[in-house]
Formats: sequence, C-alpha cells, structure tokens
Amino acid sequence: MPLFREKIESWDDWGNIFQSISAFKPLVDEILSRENLNPTTIENLTPGTNAVFKVGDFVVKIFAPAQSGMDQTIDLQTELFAIRQAEEIGVSTPKMVAHGFVEDKYRFAYIITEYVKGILFEEVLRRDSLIKLASESIQGQGDFLVDARGMSDAEKTEFGRKLREITDKMNLPCEPFNGIDVIKDKSRHFRWNKYPECFKSERLNYIHSHDYGERVFVHGDLCADNILLSPGGDIFIIDFADAVLAPLVYEHSHVAVELFNFDPAFLKGFIGDYTVNELTDICFNGLLIHDFGGDIVEHRIGEPKEFKKLADLWERLEHIIGRKNI
Repeated sequence: MPLFREKIESWDDWGNIFQSISAFKPLVDEILSRENLNPTTIENLTPGTNAVFKVGDFVVKIFAPAQSGMDQTIDLQTELFAIRQAEEIGVSTPKMVAHGFVEDKYRFAYIITEYVKGILFEEVLRRDSLIKLASESIQGQGDFLVDARGMSDAEKTEFGRKLREITDKMNLPCEPFNGIDVIKDKSRHFRWNKYPECFKSERLNYIHSHDYGERVFVHGDLCADNILLSPGGDIFIIDFADAVLAPLVYEHSHVAVELFNFDPAFLKGFIGDYTVNELTDICFNGLLIHDFGGDIVEHRIGEPKEFKKLADLWERLEHIIGRKNI
C-alpha cells in the first residue's frame, strides 16, 4: 500500500492537497526515517508551490510530482545548486541536511534543511508584529526593537541597504544550472496570456530585440514570504526554487514592485539615489521578462485589459513611481 494515497493528475489536484498534513505525514515519516532523523510533530509553514512542513528542527520540502504538470527534476536541480551557491558566497540561508527521491504512488523529490527561528518579512509588512533588527548604522551598537506599525523611513532604508548587500553577493555570473532561458522559453510567457493580443505581440518583439546585457544568478522570487529575519537581526533568504540566470533588472524589478511596492524609503536603501525615469526603466524592463511579471503587473499596477501597448505600462509605472516620490 502506498504511503501517499491522494490522486494527483493535474496542477489543481496538487493545489488542493499540498498543504495537507494528514496526506503527507506517512511520506514525511518515511523520508525522516531514511535520513536517520526522528519523526516528530508536523506543522504547516507558509504555503508556496511545493509541500513544505516544519518537523522539529527541520524543514521538509516535497516537490510536486511529474503528474501535477511540474518538472520536479528542474526544480530540485535548481534548489540544490542555488542553496550551495548561496552558502559558498556567504548568503545566510538554511543549511542543507539531505535530499533525495521516494518512489511511492508517485516519484517524490525532497529536500531537508535546518529550520531557522525567526519572523517572515511578510509579518512585518502586515504590521502585526514586533521585529528585532540589528542596525549599527542607525543606533551605533546592538539591536533595537521596531514596531512594524511605526517603522521609520530610516529603518526602512537600512533594511533596503542590507538586502542590497545580499543581492549584490548573489547577482553575479555563474555557470548555467537549469537550462532556463528567461526570454526565449515559451513556457514562461503564460502569465501574460490574459493581456490584449496587441500588448502581447509588442512585448515579445521588444524583449527579443532589447539588449538586456549580462545574465547573473538571481533568486527570482524575493517576496516577503522568502525573507526571514532571525532574532539576532540577520536576514535569511529562503526558497530558491525560482532561481535562474537572468539580467539584473529581473531581480531588481521584482524587489522594487512586489516586495517593496514602490516604497521610496525602502528603495532609497536598495537602489540608492534614483530618478523617476531610472526606476521606471528598471521596473519596466524587468517585469516584461520576469516569470511572474504578468501577475505582478495585475496585482500592483493595473488590470490586464488596461494595457493595449507597452507605452501604457511605462506610463502607469512612471505615474505610480512619481506619485510615491512626491
């Protein structure tokens, strides 16, 4: 009898079950046993794409099987390379403990990492938590408490500066590691399908002719759920499943729009001094090639039907950035 008994024949099937502790407990217990780790209480963690659970001092991530429509081989390969890359360059990320496959009803890939105690940046942005951050540049020595409901512009700028130090370490050229081409791969354009045909056509012509420059290692999804603040004030980066080789604007646009929502105080720390035109250019070019670009535009900038041509996106970005920087 299989350890995992649920049916997975589509992405919807996976989406309906991937957070279920009862469905995954036998599989998690088997993985821990194989890796000589003691089974204990299983808890849910913030949901993402894959099944992620806290088990004692560890995090067990189980990748969606091939029957879901996802290529877990690429996901696993990406995450393994990215975690090792982060560790080599000195970026704080949970340490790898084990990885492998379980042949069950489906072939499940898994990764086990150490659990890092802390608070997700998402909780800071929800303004319902007390955050401890280390900042010698603001207070001279030691830690200080920041009530997220009153996070000052200076504290936001300091956080942005620290995050930029981390991304500067990551965003360097490296060997190809998953075969993904962020511009040419047709499978990465589907989030733009909801936009008018004239916009989609112009977008493809633009990104294939625009000089995006050198490609570097990027995390690819530096959202508030993937940044963890430790009790000592360190910033940990988690979940490298969307890491790719991409132009630098790929990373910077995502941080500016999705993570910081154009907040000028955060951006002053992360980008430095900038003009409205310069930031518009970064966001415009980065979002057009980002795997999540179509969804980010819809979430943060405007309804897909409102964008008939690329100039509409540029003008909307310019207006939002200009208004935020008044």
